[in-house]
Amino acid sequence: MKQALSFKKDIQKVGLITKSSIGEHKSCLNKLIKFLLEEDKEILVDSHAAKVFPKMKSHSRSEILKESDFVITLGGDGTILKAARAVGRTKTLILGINFGTVGFLTETTPDKMIEILKKIVDGKYNIDRRSLLRTTLYRRNKKIETFLCLNDAVINQGAFARLIEMDLEIDSRKLTTIKADGLIIATPSGSTGHALSAGGPVIHPKIDGLTVTPICPTSLSMRSIVLPDNRQLTVRIGTRRREATAAIGLTLDGQNMIDLQFGDRITFRRSKRFFYMARTGNRYYKMLRQKLGWGA
Repeated sequence: MKQALSFKKDIQKVGLITKSSIGEHKSCLNKLIKFLLEEDKEILVDSHAAKVFPKMKSHSRSEILKESDFVITLGGDGTILKAARAVGRTKTLILGINFGTVGFLTETTPDKMIEILKKIVDGKYNIDRRSLLRTTLYRRNKKIETFLCLNDAVINQGAFARLIEMDLEIDSRKLTTIKADGLIIATPSGSTGHALSAGGPVIHPKIDGLTVTPICPTSLSMRSIVLPDNRQLTVRIGTRRREATAAIGLTLDGQNMIDLQFGDRITFRRSKRFFYMARTGNRYYKMLRQKLGWGA
């Protein structure tokens, strides 16, 4: 189990990472910026927020995450996931304000935004450390690229619903050959996403594990498995692409997609980096009840 974190930051510089349509919520953004200025905070905004307030200089996500003491995301889980993939080695704290529909990762809503921020400015918050998944693609024994994601990495076939054959290894030991529509490697944070829809379990975010969930496998005995996250998972693609439009893809956090080829090797393991979110209370079980419809 991960230990509770006690480090607190002197918040002087606040970054804002927003969804592309943040202009539709200009009054809320204006309210937030006004509060931060009244608290004498320096503000860094991304390109979306800079379009709403042209006098403010635009910064990239990576710059905001590197230079800010505290970052506020305005959007849904997708906005947080974009921030997670750009995270550097610094322990930047993130607070998610939910303008989306689901909001498993966000902490609050626009109507309670200032109330929550007042607590955070006063240091009345906890730190929720989340694991990141490190995914590396190799082709013909050459490293192509490494990616970070907070929720999951998914191997699937695009336009054609055909089976993909994949060899799965754990620490270089073969576990099985999977024939399925795809495969989901999820962190505990991602266990309530695509993996859950495919029949995987809900994993508490403080559990040190990764879930491997086949999508519509040919074998009825092929089920989701939870593995320690200090193991390295390797998937080898054993299916040749038949048509140019029938690409096999690797999708990261449901947002970035990379084409895969026959013989490609993809490794998965927990990153040495983590993603840190500010929490003002323990709402995990309440979130499960509300978002998954588990009753009152």
